[in-house]
Amino acid sequence: MNYIEKGTHEFSMTSIALFAGGFNTFAILYSTQPLMPFLSKEFGVSPTVASLSLSVTTCILAISMLLFGSISEVLGRKPIMCFSLFATSVLAVLAAFVPNFNMLLVIRCLQGFVLAGLPAIAMAYISEEIDESSLGMVMGLYISGNSIGGMSGRIIIGIITDLFNWRLALACIGFLGLISSFLFWLKLPQSRHFEPRSFEIEKLIKSSINHLKNPNLICLYCIGFFIMGSFVSLYNFIGFQLTEPPYNLSQTLVSFIFIIYVVGTFSSTFMGRLADKHGQYKMLSISLFIMLIGICITLNMNLFLKVIGIALLTFGFFAGHSIVSGWIGKLATHDKAQASSLYLLFYYVGSSIGGTAGGRFWSSYGWGGVVSMIAIFLIIAFCILFVLSSVIKNVNIEKHV
Repeated sequence: MNYIEKGTHEFSMTSIALFAGGFNTFAILYSTQPLMPFLSKEFGVSPTVASLSLSVTTCILAISMLLFGSISEVLGRKPIMCFSLFATSVLAVLAAFVPNFNMLLVIRCLQGFVLAGLPAIAMAYISEEIDESSLGMVMGLYISGNSIGGMSGRIIIGIITDLFNWRLALACIGFLGLISSFLFWLKLPQSRHFEPRSFEIEKLIKSSINHLKNPNLICLYCIGFFIMGSFVSLYNFIGFQLTEPPYNLSQTLVSFIFIIYVVGTFSSTFMGRLADKHGQYKMLSISLFIMLIGICITLNMNLFLKVIGIALLTFGFFAGHSIVSGWIGKLATHDKAQASSLYLLFYYVGSSIGGTAGGRFWSSYGWGGVVSMIAIFLIIAFCILFVLSSVIKNVNIEKHV
């Protein structure tokens, strides 16, 4: 069937392209996250309002992914992904010149819309084109690009902001995005197993409803909601704590907290392989437990232990995201692009709601409030995973009766 197999030249090119695409998407998506304390001061807005510079982007991204997933069923996977990367890179450069916070939010809304083109389609492309035996590994490599992009973007922005200003920092991220976009366009093979369809809104709605009636997929969607809400809340507000007493760290030092994303680069691929070997349920349970232990450790005021806790939560999050993403590709029996888009809809709505709600907890209860909210999110995710296990066991029993 001419699937792309590990060890071939096409496999290498595909891995490079998907890594570059993930890098670009997440470097730009989270470009304002380390700037929130600066935006709060410069534009005179509260931490909760400053967090909207990320939350509005992820919220619109979540909604528009349903549209882009459907458009890709008509126009193809690669053209839409390339448009997404180039358009969002140009908007990232324009964001450096906004005169006020409201205009920044407008640019970030537009970015959220065009950004949707890659994450809405990439998982479908992978599940269609990659040999099933390597699916977990390639999904892990793509998510590794996400983590490297998120890490590098934040560090670059922190350093340039300290040396110059946040506007130049945003412009630099935009130019890096353009370079990554060209790399993606040059390296990614055209789809072989994609079959174009006509755009029919009724079929889109029917397909989405069918996915939402699938209890297995619903459970995975909800787990994505809670782990993403937890992860974004941590990184949205850790900067506020570390720039205040008793730490009083500079923006450059705070930005290096994001180098912890390296563990996510490792865990997404490593745990993805283990999930292929030992099963998704077992490895996802371990990932959630690691996240819960990590967030509890951040309550310690010792900076070294706090960093260890952040690293553990980051390890568990990227592992969990990788496992859930690959699992959806296996459980969705039809319209995989819509199934992936629905997952990412829940995932990024979780980012928006969790990220903004975390601001309320931070303002009212400090870091302990943020930790409590995240712990509750993760406990709920554990409960949902248990329900998923029960549903799958019952289905398997029925099949053998």
